[in-house]
Amino acid sequence: MSGRLYALGTGPGASDLITVRAARIIGKLDVLYAPAGRKGGDSLALSIVREYLSDTTEVRTCHFPMSADNDEKARVWDETAAALQHEVEQGKQVGFITLGDSMLFSTWVFLLARMGNPEWLEIVPGVTSFAAIASRAQLPLAMEQQSLAVMSCTASHQALTEALRSHDCVVLMKVYGRFAQIKALLQHLGLIDHALLMAEATLPGEQCFRNLEEVPDDQTLPYFSTILVNKQWSPRR
Repeated sequence: MSGRLYALGTGPGASDLITVRAARIIGKLDVLYAPAGRKGGDSLALSIVREYLSDTTEVRTCHFPMSADNDEKARVWDETAAALQHEVEQGKQVGFITLGDSMLFSTWVFLLARMGNPEWLEIVPGVTSFAAIASRAQLPLAMEQQSLAVMSCTASHQALTEALRSHDCVVLMKVYGRFAQIKALLQHLGLIDHALLMAEATLPGEQCFRNLEEVPDDQTLPYFSTILVNKQWSPRR
């Protein structure tokens, strides 16, 4: 089979943080699939890679529902996985892009589960949002013997508490809409002085909060907001 599918992490937001390998592959694609946040909406991942696209590449945006209807989500994943495989069977060079890294908290993983491990698939890693935040804020993710946990704030209160108690460093993703609860938990565990919040890292609207005590509980935060915690480091130093 001459066709090939590439799952490509586009990085955290800035177009120059995409890898050289990903940029080269994107430039030779026949078809590019780009997930969008809503039907007919814009795709941030697509905006990141647009400058690397060939004029001949066909772009297809696809929407993955965020509802609690698992049957609906499974149907869309099934349809998209089948469409990608069909494109490859036609001998095309096909790309599927995701923000950050494709193998971390990504829709791509649900498509991968439906494809198995075919020879015509290549997954290209991308810079994660929290790696970019650590660099932008000059806050180490983990040092020497420290342990690191990466958690979604959609996890239970108990799971988040256990992670923050058990690990030296914790990445708290998907803070959007949950900041007040997370802030209260960090205060309760005595970790508020070791936490940093960054929103829209590397994008024009980037915001960095180094003192979470001063951030109001009702602070409006963008969807892409993440907290880093390092028990041996103060973000205010």
